[in-house]
Amino acid sequence: MFSAILIDKTEAGQTVAVSQVDESQLPEGDVTIDVAFSTLNYKDGLAITGRSPVVRKFPMAPGIDLAGTVRESQHPDWKAGDKVVLNGWGVGETHWGGLAQVARLKGDWLVPLPSAFSSKQAMAIGTAGYTAALCVEALIKAGVSPEQGEVLVTGATGGVGSVAVALLKKAGFTVVGSTGKASEADYLKQLGADSIIDRNELSTPGKPLQKERWAGVVDSVGSATLANACAQTRYGGAVAACGLAQGADFPATVMPFILRGVRLLGVDSVMAPKASRLVAWERLARDLDPSLLDVIATEIGLGEAIATAADLLDGKVRGRVLVDVNR
Repeated sequence: MFSAILIDKTEAGQTVAVSQVDESQLPEGDVTIDVAFSTLNYKDGLAITGRSPVVRKFPMAPGIDLAGTVRESQHPDWKAGDKVVLNGWGVGETHWGGLAQVARLKGDWLVPLPSAFSSKQAMAIGTAGYTAALCVEALIKAGVSPEQGEVLVTGATGGVGSVAVALLKKAGFTVVGSTGKASEADYLKQLGADSIIDRNELSTPGKPLQKERWAGVVDSVGSATLANACAQTRYGGAVAACGLAQGADFPATVMPFILRGVRLLGVDSVMAPKASRLVAWERLARDLDPSLLDVIATEIGLGEAIATAADLLDGKVRGRVLVDVNR
């Protein structure tokens, strides 16, 4: 038996509880993992609270992330004792996820734990940090460089934003963080932000083309914020879009793209191929100061995750939420 958060659906609605589960209930997979740490991401918050139909099968153990040790493997790439990390692949939506003490997964979904990090540190980074690394890789691959000007990070105090600020600063960029939490300015500057702007400057509808400012943008917010970020991006700049905290709509025009050559780069972390994942984790291992993770992440136990999920969606959580599934 092991402990797991289980989401179920009855005629009365969705139920969520920490439950004792028999290992015979685990889904199919060729690798069984003793989970050390998981996290709470925005998608996990939606799943646990039921505010969005993220979960496709019931019952479901949520948690799109995990780090742990292989117990058993029928997959050629993995053996007992290997330290591994999982992000995405529909885990926590269609396949039992990381908010549990044991997981059974497909070996093709796993990447090795970078030697620079412990399992705890890897989950302090989690899918949010790995997504931030994918965004930074996308901007650099698109030719955005520090000498071209400032780079904007929206939702800067969130999980993606926090790690993006740190990675961009390490890569030599002048970083501007957008946040609705003025009290967190010192936090963002500690991560590497050179200046802070109020998110209200971006969150309401604006002109199709605005004064050019950003050489590049990492956006996890969507909606009017993304539209304004594109409208303010400099000629030939690029915007990496990976989230929808404000909304899934995109109330914009084609003007920035056809008059300024702005590129909108869609960044998906869920189904990203293994090669992209390895590059992202290499950047994190090389460029992210592990000591910053103590600033970015707040640790909770498995039993606290259900209540914390609502706080996360309500914008009451800073940075990353690290979940010790064994307490």
